Amino acid sequence: MIPRYSRPEMVKIWDPQTRFRIWFEIEAHACDALADLGVIPKESAKAIWDRAGNVTFDVARIDEIERVTKHDVIAFLTHLAEFIGPDSRFVHQGMTSSDVLDTCLNVQLVRSADLLIADVDALLAAIKKRAFEHKMTPTIGRSHGIHAEPVTFGLKLAQAYAEFSRCRERLVAARKEVATCAISGAVGTFANIDPRVEEHVAAKMGLVPEPVSTQVIPRDRHAMFFATLGVVASCIERLAIEIRHMQRTEVLEAEEFFSEGQKGSSAMPHKRNPVLTENLTGLARLVRGMVTPALENVALWHERDISHSSVERMIGPDATVTLDFALARLTGVVDKLIVYPQNMQKNLDRLGGLIHSQRVLLALTQKGVSREDAYAYVQRNAMPVWRGEGDFLTLLKADKDVAAKLSAKELEELFDLGYHLKHVDTIFKRVFGTV
Repeated sequence: MIPRYSRPEMVKIWDPQTRFRIWFEIEAHACDALADLGVIPKESAKAIWDRAGNVTFDVARIDEIERVTKHDVIAFLTHLAEFIGPDSRFVHQGMTSSDVLDTCLNVQLVRSADLLIADVDALLAAIKKRAFEHKMTPTIGRSHGIHAEPVTFGLKLAQAYAEFSRCRERLVAARKEVATCAISGAVGTFANIDPRVEEHVAAKMGLVPEPVSTQVIPRDRHAMFFATLGVVASCIERLAIEIRHMQRTEVLEAEEFFSEGQKGSSAMPHKRNPVLTENLTGLARLVRGMVTPALENVALWHERDISHSSVERMIGPDATVTLDFALARLTGVVDKLIVYPQNMQKNLDRLGGLIHSQRVLLALTQKGVSREDAYAYVQRNAMPVWRGEGDFLTLLKADKDVAAKLSAKELEELFDLGYHLKHVDTIFKRVFGTV
């Protein structure tokens, strides 16, 4: 994590003070359950909350202890004992380090997912607003980067809305996937701690008990979580690349907002570059780059090893913080995007009517011409226009084979732009539930 690409609310989830606070809550809730079961004195469980419930943990002190113990959880428990005193002997009863570490990680991932879901909600609202604004703004659709047939800019944004709606559903599922708790002791058999302790801690921490923890929570859950973040990142990049293309000088159908005093280039004062969406492309690469290590964490040795630990200490905060920033940035880009309908129309007209070629092809087949012949008639008139040698409609009217089947009036009707937009309302209703 670096401040340039971080937002404070997500960063706080991964702050050492937050982590140690979650560790304490896990331990203290476990003590409450142990007290209810008669394993430890109830007054001791209360004293643990009273003496450490509101303290600020000394991160430097914990680090100092860990330099000796070479064990982070033991270092924390030692520091905790400095606040609690003799009752600290009841802390961590029957538990193992992974009970604390894995449950804490999942709490952090759940909280991160909540922020990411809220981020997507904000993005969806921005996309929907602009989609309805440009619902019937015609623009050229492209396949292979080449002009194809007309669409609307609103439809482009509707596609993005549907895509990020799916992203939201995936994040909700990913959140559920990692919302499990393990308080099962060494190798996960509950030999030294009652399963009811796990149930109590899970409920208090907003999780559910892991069915079989084997000392660690299975990492297929985390792999799915980070894979979901990778998919969301790719969806961010898809929309970012669309905007980057639209901002190219030769296209200029839309561009990022350029603020007062902003500079595009240290050398060329005229430049207005798509720096935000280029940045989003880079950030998406980073988030996707963290998916493979998460997948490789699934295969741990036997009941546990810690090969996953170093990976998760890095990708947990980095992936969530980066994606949080990227979603917020994309929301800002969409909200302030400058759209140029006149340039969209100019690009629609660029190919001299070729974008209506399929309508002519289909009309000829409806008049009894074979598809092969119809294709040949249309293509032989299209290619000169492609080379800048004439107007498509004029050439079609002059073609004896075409004219034998379609009158001048019929041909002109085939060049109606509105024809391509007649089902926009249908698509919008599918996506938004309203038109």
